[in-house]
Amino acid sequence: MKKLMLGNEAVARGLYEAGCSFVSSYPGTPSTEISEAAAKYPEIYAEWAPNEKVAMESAFGASFAGKRSFCGMKHVGMNVAADPLFTIGYTGVNGGMIIGVADDPGMHSSQNEQDSRHYAIAAKIPMIEPSDSKEALEFTKLAYEISEEFDTPVIMKMVTRVAHSQSIVETGDRVVPDAKPYEKNIQKYVMMPGNAIKRHPIVEERTKALTQYAEVTPLNRVEDGKDTSMGIITSSTSYQYVKEVAGDKYPVLKLGLVNPLPVDMIKKFAAAVGKVIVVEELDGIIETHCKNIGVNVQGKELFGYCGEFSQNYIAEKLGIAIEAGPKLDENIPVRPPIMCAGCPHRGIFYTLKKNKVTVLGDIGCYTLGAVAPLNAIEYSICMGASVSGIHGFNKANEGASDNKTVAVIGDSTFIHSGVTGLINIAYNGSNSTVIILDNSITGMTGHQQNPTTGFNLKGDPCSKIDLEALCRSIGINRVRVIDPYDLKECDEVLKEELAAEEPSVIISRRPCALLKYVKHPGAISCDADKCVGCKSCMQIGCPAISIVDKKAVIDNTLCTGCGVCTQLCKVGALGK
Repeated sequence: MKKLMLGNEAVARGLYEAGCSFVSSYPGTPSTEISEAAAKYPEIYAEWAPNEKVAMESAFGASFAGKRSFCGMKHVGMNVAADPLFTIGYTGVNGGMIIGVADDPGMHSSQNEQDSRHYAIAAKIPMIEPSDSKEALEFTKLAYEISEEFDTPVIMKMVTRVAHSQSIVETGDRVVPDAKPYEKNIQKYVMMPGNAIKRHPIVEERTKALTQYAEVTPLNRVEDGKDTSMGIITSSTSYQYVKEVAGDKYPVLKLGLVNPLPVDMIKKFAAAVGKVIVVEELDGIIETHCKNIGVNVQGKELFGYCGEFSQNYIAEKLGIAIEAGPKLDENIPVRPPIMCAGCPHRGIFYTLKKNKVTVLGDIGCYTLGAVAPLNAIEYSICMGASVSGIHGFNKANEGASDNKTVAVIGDSTFIHSGVTGLINIAYNGSNSTVIILDNSITGMTGHQQNPTTGFNLKGDPCSKIDLEALCRSIGINRVRVIDPYDLKECDEVLKEELAAEEPSVIISRRPCALLKYVKHPGAISCDADKCVGCKSCMQIGCPAISIVDKKAVIDNTLCTGCGVCTQLCKVGALGK
């Protein structure tokens, strides 16, 4: 049956058809939909793990038991999972195992645009890279065959444009291979030094075998062109752009297995064309390989290392004229990223700014607390870094008279990697205040459940972590819960905890305004006769409030009636 699918949905379909039994992932755009789609198949056990390291270790455990497994994450999540990644490259697998990673060229929703191909090279693990939904499904099924034939996990690399664009796939039936029997093998799976040193040569031999496989695999193919004055080597979404721009004018070597890369295939391709251009986003991995094997190519001097490509960009760099699309004469205003109307984080960030507090931020939709007009966050590095960072910051400033620094972190991020930082604060005794922004969901990636919500990936009720009890159990004696819609309470509690001479946690608890089950009181209104145009209500940056003819205007299609702005209006112009 032919269907239109997102690239991520096609990967999930490939997992289903290949007989995958176990999926464990941590949500991260642009990878999230793989696991969400996989969870819709009742034959697949699917879960959200607390973080990517746990997800990878859990998926490896399922492989160890003999079942086909999958774990998914975004590119920065691979950093979290790197510890098991490098070692399971040594052990190999039992049942087939796929590691899904989605890169984000252009940083649409990420703090960097690292290239995950480096991990495949460093860990000496094969990596495949589909260029559309059809390949996403087919490559997933083939990845399990590679995994089991070569005794290795296989990394499936997606990028934003492939993950989130749709194309036609042809679905098939689910075929579940016989489970591999578990057999005790200490030399293979117990990576103490004496065993690990014997596994390394096996890994090197495996890489040689995979390099030979790269010469003949259908994952890599040569497409003929009419003009052999130039040949193009490319992969992933760059292949789609090249084909849209050049059609079948030039020969193309399309690479689907990007680690290890073929040698003879590239040399033969290069010998048949006048010059070779490598088109690849981010780092020059293919280009460097070509030069290392003695093939002269052009690549990054034409295309650069930053951002994602487009058809127009590639056409310009290749010197190919393409027909211009329709031109839009209208000047569309830029819409800056901003927290939603009714967002529960707005009140706490307003309070932090008002009190001139230094705020160490974290990764989530609340990172938008750094933008105007709140401008509250001064630091954002990676998941959990706010809590670890404030400990170091305050230890370095120990004895300073002005202790006005806090860390802010979301509930899901706190469970992911913030709790260990809080343990460090309690254990090593820094006078630090951590604010957990508990909006009852994993917000930024699209409302996924997490261990604090009481529901699992499939929506079934499950155990729910009690954040207050957790914080107290690790040695934090001062734990306060506040409503971020109550600005007076926010201000009083913040001042009290900053004045305390011991570690403390403030839990700012209010569900995300976009959750379907949240009932809002309805939009407020502005009495224009009372409004004096002081713009105090604009200080919170709510998109439902604007100034027209020097008077505040409420957009009742956006306003949730949270009431935060009414607490800022000194003349009583805002209300029901």
